[in-house]
Amino acid sequence: MLPTENRLRRREDFATAVRRGRRAGRPALVVHLRSGATDPHAPGESAPRTRAGFVVSKAVGGAVVRNKVKRRLRHLMRDRIDLLPPGSLVVVRALPGAGDADHAHLARDLDAALARLLGGGAR
Repeated sequence: MLPTENRLRRREDFATAVRRGRRAGRPALVVHLRSGATDPHAPGESAPRTRAGFVVSKAVGGAVVRNKVKRRLRHLMRDRIDLLPPGSLVVVRALPGAGDADHAHLARDLDAALARLLGGGAR
């Protein structure tokens, strides 16, 4: 499970990542990354943590399917959160195909999207 301090919770933070960040799309998901964004909510002068949030709409499926997709994405992001620059904001938006995708397919799509964003590839 993704630690609480690495979870994106505020609406403004989601909006910042989506509107001001870079985007990479894959068949099952879209990843928005705002690199090295400073966290205005962080106390003191400690290095800001990388935070991730997930958007899984009803188009993905019923409640059981949506929760399963969210759990899988949180688990996958837990292993990849340290690869991102400190202070980054990441929003992973599941597309309708994510409900039918298995764990390996979601992992491949997430890895490909993050590699594209971190490698600086063209949109």
